[in-house]
Amino acid sequence: MYAIRLHAFGPPENLTYEQVDDPLPGPGQVRVAVAAAGVHLLDTALREGMQGPLPEPVTLPTIPGREVAGRVEALGEGVDERWLGRRAVAHLGFVPGGYAELAVTDVDRLHEIPENLDFAQAVAMIGTGRTAMGILQFTELGPQSVAVVPAAAGGIGTLLVQYAKHAGATVIGLAGGPRKTALVRANGADLAVDYRQPDWAEKVRAHLGGRSATVVFDGVGGEVARQAVDLLGPGGQHLVFGWSGEGLHDGKPHLVEGLSEQILGPAMLNRTGGPNPLRTLELRALAEAAAGRLTPAVTRFPLAAAADAHRALENRGTVGKVVLEP
Repeated sequence: MYAIRLHAFGPPENLTYEQVDDPLPGPGQVRVAVAAAGVHLLDTALREGMQGPLPEPVTLPTIPGREVAGRVEALGEGVDERWLGRRAVAHLGFVPGGYAELAVTDVDRLHEIPENLDFAQAVAMIGTGRTAMGILQFTELGPQSVAVVPAAAGGIGTLLVQYAKHAGATVIGLAGGPRKTALVRANGADLAVDYRQPDWAEKVRAHLGGRSATVVFDGVGGEVARQAVDLLGPGGQHLVFGWSGEGLHDGKPHLVEGLSEQILGPAMLNRTGGPNPLRTLELRALAEAAAGRLTPAVTRFPLAAAADAHRALENRGTVGKVVLEP
């Protein structure tokens, strides 16, 4: 099979497209003919050598990628034969191997893909959708809510905008540039503003007409987050789940006295409880998409162009979830 391999940590150019041996499913595992592989911002950090959230260091060479969708084409010992040929999606966990034509995973990680979702959309929901569902556990949205979503054209942002609007909230989406703000507007936001414009916060205040924001979904950090948080009223929530922009201020998010600020790390995904909270969130995300309440945006690249995909993601040249297609 062909796959993307990383032989040395460093820039996107270190991702090479090459032929490797086909992986073999072990007991309780399946092999998936990959039709779509998810690319995560975390992948770019791991490519550069960051080891932070992983239980074990990355060993090289490696095939990156932890989200795949395709058809099950081989079964390991003990796997129900009914899985053979099914359209399935899986989050591989901390096991790499997604950027490839074939990937192996435990059968317990599989979800059958709903009929109305394509492979790329399923990949978006199994990872990015799961995270969005995890974030939404920390707030209640309704007609009285005013939600501000920085990076509203991104994978998580797109889903947060849709979910909040479906709940009846007033939704303010922030994005960089006219192309992205047009997409945010088409996605259902009541107001889409370009955070690159110096007066964007004043435009939001004018639109709200004296109302304050009740929640800021902050995956960006930096100056955009500081101005967004200043839109919150008493009792407002500042939910921090990333800082992909300028980073934190003095190592911390921008805090405002009297506001409810929460930093949501990976442990947020376990809030659901139960024997398998991650799977619960995955099922919830896929169900929302199958029902048509959430429609993930996708930017597609050929598998061989993984370096281009990483470069575009790092330079904010993508919208929605970035997906590689063999």
